[in-house]
Amino acid sequence: MFLKKIEGPRAVRLPDGSTMTRADLPPKETRRWVASRKAAVVRAVTFGLLTHDQAKDRYSLSDEELLEWVQAATRHGEDALKVTRVQKYRQP
Repeated sequence: MFLKKIEGPRAVRLPDGSTMTRADLPPKETRRWVASRKAAVVRAVTFGLLTHDQAKDRYSLSDEELLEWVQAATRHGEDALKVTRVQKYRQP
């Protein structure tokens, strides 16, 4: 069995003791972003599975969009990534 050469770790350990691998990430072709997919990308960036730039390139995200996801999840938890909750967690 051959492993494809990649930059960065193949897996990271999350604070709850579970392991997140690159297989847990959404597909590169993702265009419909539900909260669970956003949360997976945010966890990958936060815990070092992907760098900020790798996530932007892989998913064709803007810098502002990814930064907003990370900030919302950091401040209010993953529930803030839901589109229906944007106004509730938006700063005035």
